[in-house]
Amino acid sequence: MPPSAAQTGRSGGVQSIAVRVRPGAGRTRVGGRYDGPHGPALIVAVGAPAVDGKATEAVRRALADALGLRPGAVELKLGATSRDKVFTVAGDVGERLAALRDGST
Repeated sequence: MPPSAAQTGRSGGVQSIAVRVRPGAGRTRVGGRYDGPHGPALIVAVGAPAVDGKATEAVRRALADALGLRPGAVELKLGATSRDKVFTVAGDVGERLAALRDGST
């Protein structure tokens, strides 16, 4: 059975990226793998609290920065109130995502 778009990160010109959020961290960090409900997820730790969407916004910006995209190119698709989220990004970030999530080069 082929992997889903969330697992591969590919869906035409727009890619879906599964993310596991760690709010309230001491510093922002993007990297590592978490096997979550949406497939292999990229771990994003942010200092913002999980209140009123603050952590989600901080994750969106951190993800954009880590992938070399402008923040407007990253949108939340699923999981507004969950630690397990799916973001969509415009552009081909597959290699950079693999390096961040899986430690591959």
